[in-house]
Amino acid sequence: MKKSTLALAVAAALTGFGSVAVADTTLYGSARVSVDYNDLDSTYVTNARGDLVRVFTGFTAWDVVNNSSRLGVRGEEDLGGGLSAIYQYEFGVDMTEGGNFNSNRPKWVGLKGTSWGSVTAGTQWTPYYNVMGIADIFNSSANTFIQRSYLGATYGLRMDNSLVYTSPNWSGFGFQAMLVMNGDVSSNDPTAPSQLAKCSTDNKLPCNLSDSIDMYQLNATYKNGPFFAGLAYMALDGPGFGSFFNDPANYSTIQEVRQNPSLAGIKYTAPTWDGDQWGLALGYNAGPFAVTLNYEDGDVNPLYFGDTQNIYVTGAYTFGNNTIRGFYGFMSPDKGNVPTFARQGTNIVQVGDLKQDDIDNWGLGYQYNFSKRTRVWVEYIGSSVDSDLIGDSQAVSIGTRHDF
Repeated sequence: MKKSTLALAVAAALTGFGSVAVADTTLYGSARVSVDYNDLDSTYVTNARGDLVRVFTGFTAWDVVNNSSRLGVRGEEDLGGGLSAIYQYEFGVDMTEGGNFNSNRPKWVGLKGTSWGSVTAGTQWTPYYNVMGIADIFNSSANTFIQRSYLGATYGLRMDNSLVYTSPNWSGFGFQAMLVMNGDVSSNDPTAPSQLAKCSTDNKLPCNLSDSIDMYQLNATYKNGPFFAGLAYMALDGPGFGSFFNDPANYSTIQEVRQNPSLAGIKYTAPTWDGDQWGLALGYNAGPFAVTLNYEDGDVNPLYFGDTQNIYVTGAYTFGNNTIRGFYGFMSPDKGNVPTFARQGTNIVQVGDLKQDDIDNWGLGYQYNFSKRTRVWVEYIGSSVDSDLIGDSQAVSIGTRHDF
């Protein structure tokens, strides 16, 4: 069966076998599976008496892992006069444990003009990632660029309920703008402000952050031959939730916290729901060499409290069918102690501290390309942390990938 015929059949199936008009539709996918070894250390917190209490037990384990396998269709129809209709439906395919077709991979539709760019709506890659993602070069899902070394790991990847404008290419220059409008929903979690309720399990942002624009992102890029430069910005437009965090009823009692320090509350959120973040990316890719340099600064990340800076450097060298990659990342959240609180009568009192400090991340990988579509890899990822919030980690991934 020809690729276009198969794509038409899949498109018909996805639309309930109704009539389908296809001008240029492509079926594509990527199968990615690895065998991983993970070693994650324990994390500790300080209780009211100053004792160290374990609140998370580390583990070591082997696992067969799905690495963001996906299946999708994308297409374009010429509407005449320089105008085209464009779309993409992409679904996550879990090749190891099920849960297919329910991820927030790109699904969008829009219009494109030869002179004015494009406008698309749906679930889409963010302008932030379209700059900073130049450093996303490893294969494994254990890659700490996504897990720990990238401040945009949650809100700088793909965003649902989004509207994106993409400019034309003006001699290498371009820009993008994204608006995220998440709507409203009643809270079903009595332990959180109603503003933080999720619209659905697949939503990245909570609902009720605002009654208009919940998040916006911008980027500006320049590409000339082997050189790339980009600047990205994103901001959340939510309130500070001061009334919630200043209400003693929302904290455990000091007696409960002394028995279980993990019940202590924090008067801060990560991310900062009315915060912002920016990033700069530089890249050079010529011949067998490729290098990137990323810098980020902001408080729109879910791992660390307050403002965080991040420097991330990657390098790759290709010879024949072989590619060697490496990276180093240095992340510096606001140093010091994050105070924890409990309820004492009608008052809120401090009962302990959580320390957060610098994080070093590094990795080395080898990839062999059997063809342009099929590869195998071996990658090592390591992370050293001096923090009460997360522990050291290391991972080894041995995997294969086939694109079609």
